[in-house]
Amino acid sequence: MTEARRGHLAMLAFSALVAGSFSLGSMAAPHIAPEALNAVRFVIAAVILAVLVFSTGGMDRSALRAPWRYLVLALFLVAYFVLMFEGLKTGAPVSMAAVFTLTPLLAAGFGWMLLRQVLTGRMAIALTIGGIGALWVIFRADLSALLAFGIGRGEMVYFVGCVAHAVYAPLVPKLNRGERPAVFTFGVLVAGAALLLIFGFPSLMNTDWAALPPVVWVTIAYTAVFASALTFLLLQYATMRIPSAKVMAYTYLTPSWVILWEMALGRPLPPVLILVGVCMTMAALALLLKDDSQVRGRVASEG
Repeated sequence: MTEARRGHLAMLAFSALVAGSFSLGSMAAPHIAPEALNAVRFVIAAVILAVLVFSTGGMDRSALRAPWRYLVLALFLVAYFVLMFEGLKTGAPVSMAAVFTLTPLLAAGFGWMLLRQVLTGRMAIALTIGGIGALWVIFRADLSALLAFGIGRGEMVYFVGCVAHAVYAPLVPKLNRGERPAVFTFGVLVAGAALLLIFGFPSLMNTDWAALPPVVWVTIAYTAVFASALTFLLLQYATMRIPSAKVMAYTYLTPSWVILWEMALGRPLPPVLILVGVCMTMAALALLLKDDSQVRGRVASEG
């Protein structure tokens, strides 16, 4: 298996794990401040990565040089996750996941700005189809809502977070200086935990932790282990092997995964018309993968 294909496999797992955050997050969001929830999850995730890093060779001194890199990346990740949970207070999981699928378009732009990664014609078509499908879901298949730009507050808040997430993808290879994925991710998590503990301190103190419903603790555990520690590793691994636009293209699978999560949790499914947009996002991913499968023998950076 080529390095590029390993990167694609990592992003497939990433999309499935991220989807769980939307369904569980929408159930937990009304009960806890987003900065408090994320502070706890980042601390837990950092501890998990610490165990992994120091049980597999530890950190080289070179990884401690220019620690500002971890802080810069953490700023974008913290902004993304806090705004995500803030948006989930009012936004439906499937439409929020559709907002997430706009990140490939954003990532393509930032990938060109930061790394001069250029889109192929097929990639541009795929991103356009995916973007249209995302808008179809976000506006709930309602043309009048689209024309009036009747987007919900939750989706608007989350879109700002998705911009931050899109910047993160090309910044990883730009700022990485050869550190192992686990080491680099650990640095970002520690910086993110520090930011959240500082800025989320009032919310942490005001939260009645003993009175929180079980779904909040389940969400914290899931997001810390699977949607933080593991997905950060997967994203870091993938961004070193395939272009930013293709990394973020896997977000097109997120609405489909969310629908499966919603079914598993026994929650209402979206209207049939909205599924048209979900199918369009899946078609966009298929186009990108077809483009990739036709490229033989390229270096990992080409994907």
